[in-house]
Amino acid sequence: MKVAVFGKLITPDSRPFIEKLHRDLLSFDAEIIVYKRLNRFIQDHCDLGLDFEEFSNYRELHAAKPDFLITIGGDGTILDAVTLIRDSGIPILGINIGRLGFLSNVSREKITDAIAALHEENYSIDERFVLAMESADLNLEIPFALNEVTVSRKDTTAMVTVHTWINNEYLNSYWADGLIISTPTGSTGYSLSCGGPIIMPGSESFVITPIAPHNLNVRPFVIPNKYSIRLKVEGREKQFLVSLDSRIYSLDSGSELTVNLGSFRIRMIKTEIQNFAETLRNKLLWGLDRRN
Repeated sequence: MKVAVFGKLITPDSRPFIEKLHRDLLSFDAEIIVYKRLNRFIQDHCDLGLDFEEFSNYRELHAAKPDFLITIGGDGTILDAVTLIRDSGIPILGINIGRLGFLSNVSREKITDAIAALHEENYSIDERFVLAMESADLNLEIPFALNEVTVSRKDTTAMVTVHTWINNEYLNSYWADGLIISTPTGSTGYSLSCGGPIIMPGSESFVITPIAPHNLNVRPFVIPNKYSIRLKVEGREKQFLVSLDSRIYSLDSGSELTVNLGSFRIRMIKTEIQNFAETLRNKLLWGLDRRN
């Protein structure tokens, strides 16, 4: 099997896990191609004594045609990796050496088990929806998001007004710090911290979640993902922010943007050692009662 390995924010504490991952891959005779920044860390700090083939952008990754891409880091690392994967269909396996991980939910202690599952083809593919964003005022190279599209205020403490239409039918004007449109994958991210619901991966829905709304009776709203969402943002300042996952852009006040279901899906590898319900219990401490 041919495996691409991706990581960006590498720390000295991650060294033993990076070494273990690559040693395990080599033990299964995997052909390895490594993200350039990560490969520099391996050459300078790891005791592997190997010079791996490199990739630094999505063109080089696609040309290499790996069977899998393994990320080592946290959920943010997977979101960065998605900008390299795009619509190629390369499956992603996330190894978590960070903190809270819903996407990268293979723990550092289960690296060997996860690699063995890939080698033995003992896994399934979990396809995740993406959001596609369009705006006449913004030309984007990567116009999609796996987690969420967010509009928010910029350079001010004043709220913005987000006029919202669903399938060209007026829904509401949100007077708030901003508005989040989230996929089921992103429902455990920014949307959750703003009071949005957790949605099971694979559910055909989006969540519209206001950020600190002025009107307290405004609540998160779940809609079918076949619907089109149109936003017009106005405020006291000349510009507002729009973010697609971790990529942030500025738009002029009064600009409109449209969010739809993307034309492709991101393929996540799911092994027997991964379980969404177990991840919820472990990460969100469900069922924990300090009285017992």
